[in-house]
Formats: sequence, C-alpha cells, structure tokens
Amino acid sequence: MARITLGIASSHSPQVSTPADQWHVHVDRDRESPYLDFDALMAASTHDIDDQLAIERMREKDRACQDAIGELARTLEEAAPDVLIVIGDDQRELFLDDGTPAFGIFYGDTIVDTSPDKQAMHPSIQLAYWSQHADAPESYPVDARFATHLIGTLVADAFDIAAYAKQPAGRSLGHAFTFVRRRLMTGRPIPIVPLFVNCFYPPNQPTAARCFDLGRALRRAVMSFDADVRVGVIATGGLSHFVVDEAFDRSVLAALQKRDVAALKAIPPERLVSGTSEIRNWLVLAGAVAACESEIIEYVPAYRSTAKTGCGMAFMRWREAAVPAARSSSSSNILASAPKQTHLA
Repeated sequence: MARITLGIASSHSPQVSTPADQWHVHVDRDRESPYLDFDALMAASTHDIDDQLAIERMREKDRACQDAIGELARTLEEAAPDVLIVIGDDQRELFLDDGTPAFGIFYGDTIVDTSPDKQAMHPSIQLAYWSQHADAPESYPVDARFATHLIGTLVADAFDIAAYAKQPAGRSLGHAFTFVRRRLMTGRPIPIVPLFVNCFYPPNQPTAARCFDLGRALRRAVMSFDADVRVGVIATGGLSHFVVDEAFDRSVLAALQKRDVAALKAIPPERLVSGTSEIRNWLVLAGAVAACESEIIEYVPAYRSTAKTGCGMAFMRWREAAVPAARSSSSSNILASAPKQTHLA
C-alpha cells in the first residue's frame, strides 16, 4: 500500500528568489498590475510599515525566507519519497487562455520546462528566472502509472479531473511546479505527478471546501495504490499578495496547524483573489496529510512598498508521526506571534 510520508507547502513568489536589495523592481510591476490600484493604495497608506522597508530589515526577511527554503529542501532530501504529487496553479503557461480546468492531472511519461523567452518577461520576473526555468528545455519525469491510478480513483470518488497525456505544443510547465525542482530538489530529480488547481481564472475556480475535500480524496486514492510507495505531497504559492494581509495569513496558518477543517473550508471566495488565491493549493495539501504532524517553519510578511504590496511568505511541513519534527536552529522565526506548533490529528 502506498502512503503519504511527507507534506511541504512553500510560497513561490518571484520575490522570494530575488535579493532584498532588488525588491524595489517588483514595485515597478505593482504599479502596472491589473490586480491593484497602486495609486489609491499609496494615497490610503498610514505608513505603519515604513520601518519594515528599511533595507536591513528587508535583508533580514530575505535571509529568513532562504533559511526556510533550505530547511524544506533538507526535509525533502531526508524523506526521500519515491514520487511527489505537486499541487500548483497554471498561469497561462501550459493551458490555453480558454481552457483552464478546475482540477487536472498530467499522466504522460514526461513533461517539459520549455525555457520561455526570458527577455519577454517583466524585469522583476527576469530577476527570479533562475528559480522558475532552466536556460534550456528540461524534462521532468512523471510517474505515469501512479498518475493514471489517481485520475481514475478520484473520478470514481466524484471528482471531475481533466486528464492530460500530451503537453500542448509551445507550452511550458509552469513556475508553481518548476519551483519545486529548482529550489527544493537538491539531489536526484524525483518523479512527479502534476496536479493543477485553477486558482486564478473565473468562472470555474473551486471553492475552499472543494479543494480540501479533493485533498481527502487524494489521500484515499494514494492509499489504494497497489504498490509500496512513499509519497510526498508539495503545494506551492501564496500566501496573501499582491497586498500583504498579515492577519489573514496568520489565521490560515493557525487553521492549518490546528486542523480546523471548518475554518479552512469556510474561507470565502472573495478572500481567494489575485495571488492570495493560491491558498487553494495549500488546502488540497491540507486535506491529504491527515496522518502527518505539522510544523510552521517560517512566516515572513515581505512588504516591498509603502502601499503594503508584497507577499506573505509562508513555509510549512508535515511528516509522519514517527519522525521527530524538531525545528531547525537556522530558522529565524521572524514573527514571534505566528501560530505555535501543534499536531494535526
């Protein structure tokens, strides 16, 4: 019987792979964003976070993020799963503009990071290109048999899963997935199963409850697989952005750690907008890791402007109860008021 031995959740924002001294370049993108009225945000600013925009403070936050990513990479290497289910959202990278599934799974033998044109990207995205794409096309091995099993089992469990065996010509695996390979896999490439969640694009975005329930069904599907396989589940994205909402982020982290299922499933759609919508990926993961112990590695409110733009960077892991969940001494715990450690039931 297959079993889930590890869960990891990590922010993947380009800002987390950009040195703090260059965070200001992301503010240029904020000014152009269709998701923000930057001038209105600036006009409404109370300047209560101006002290957090000092360069030394931003460098401290950047170090905390890099330490947390390093800790998650070590956790993945030590756990050495046989396969990774990677939960992420596609941002017009693989799917066409009029064809984004609510949920989808790729079950071909390989999927390719096609190395999109770096020069066509915003300068702020170019800064983090190294964390999202290789300089030349790179294939990712997919556990096709396991993926096929998951699709069939989830469909039998009343989830409509779009299934893809071939990659559309000229389209690339997106950064929600390549981030895992480029920043968390420090050793051999681990075969993956890409699980797509439509976080961004109406009208078919799944609710918080549906995402959590998919995670529960995913766990059942894993356990029904006819091989002794150690499975890791990784979700990337979030938390709040492009305007940082610390209170909301902390409430989500607390609910994840306490396994407050009612609170997680009750997150309203109006809170899951813009980049914050990637919390849906975390909710699928949360439903899948019921038998594991949880730990918040770090939470960093990474402000980059007086308008409070930026990203709530968060990093969590779930491990089997038999594995000690000792906190790494390298983690700086930049928010002492973040939720304390508890265990998931």
